[in-house]
Amino acid sequence: MGSKNKLKRFKENETFSNVIQPTREELTGAQFQYKGKWNTKFFKNDQPIVLELGCGKGEYSVGLAQAFPEKNFIGIDIKGARFWRGAKTAVEEEMDNVGFLRTQIELIDYAFAENEVSEIWITFPDPQIKYKRTKHRLTNTEFLQKYKKILKQDGVVNLKTDSEFMHGYTLGLLHGEGHEVLYANHHVYKNEGAPKEVTGIQTFYEKQYLEKGKPITYIKFRIK
Repeated sequence: MGSKNKLKRFKENETFSNVIQPTREELTGAQFQYKGKWNTKFFKNDQPIVLELGCGKGEYSVGLAQAFPEKNFIGIDIKGARFWRGAKTAVEEEMDNVGFLRTQIELIDYAFAENEVSEIWITFPDPQIKYKRTKHRLTNTEFLQKYKKILKQDGVVNLKTDSEFMHGYTLGLLHGEGHEVLYANHHVYKNEGAPKEVTGIQTFYEKQYLEKGKPITYIKFRIK
């Protein structure tokens, strides 16, 4: 994407009422205006809040919001030019149960209050295979503790990935730390039983992975 195009998208994002772009200081400094108030201030309803971390183009957030109108969805990514597509689709289709937050995922506990979130989706994250990069792996111990802080007591996390490494690493970690694995499938399109929201929504990249014959994996778990 050219820088001109990026700039255009950034500008357009600023006009979308469904996009929130706080500075790092706004988030980490004084009380962030939406923290603990996403239901009352942003969605203006009391429906459960579901996050998609590293939402990319926002296809999954939009797809889930269409499939579950009784829930609220927030796609989170640091790359605003990417989720511009999802935000624009939601505006055009007048969807009021989906929004986008531009921030780093490590700041998530500044953006949401304790027990504010019902569910988290992590879709096709970078597996950060190199040992030096483990601190950026979205299912490492540190991130799980951040998620636990903002999730309701019975809240769940969904991991959907084409990385068998990420699938295996996460399963091993969950079992090792005594978390509750509710469901695991190492090939959702081959093995039956995956929830419909796992196979019914496909991102641009997922379609490419499938064309290459890559297995798509899925884990649903609860952090203890």
